[in-house]
This record gives sequence, C-alpha cells and structure tokens, in this order.
Amino acid sequence: MLNILSLVVGIVAFPVMMIGLIPLLGWLNYLVIPMAILGVTLGALSDSKVGRNLNIVVLIVGGVRLWMGGFLL
Repeated sequence: MLNILSLVVGIVAFPVMMIGLIPLLGWLNYLVIPMAILGVTLGALSDSKVGRNLNIVVLIVGGVRLWMGGFLL
C-alpha cells in the first residue's frame, strides 16, 4: 500500500518537475522537492523499490535544476 502511495506522489510530482525545467518556472521545484521527499519516505517504508526510485529521480532532477538556476529561477 505504501508503494502505491509513493508512486502516486511520484506521478504527481513528475509533471510538475517537467514544467519546472522551463526557464523562469524553476521556482516550481520548491514544490516538487518536498513532495519527492515524502514519496521517498513512503517508498522506503514499503517492500517494493519502484516508487522510491521514481521519487529519487524526481528529487535529483529538481534539485539539480534549482542548483543550476542559482536557487532562484
């Protein structure tokens, strides 16, 4: 059950992260990172690794995008 919740969080966070890759919309990653951390936490508590891995990818890409934008945009 926790893996399904983790996947749902990851599926919601992924499109928001993709929109956040557009220039001047990088601030959306400030919303994505807490959602991905929640998904990683739920995925870590479950037996399966799929939801956790999806959220880790979203977390890394969102974090790198914020870092490249100087944590502003």
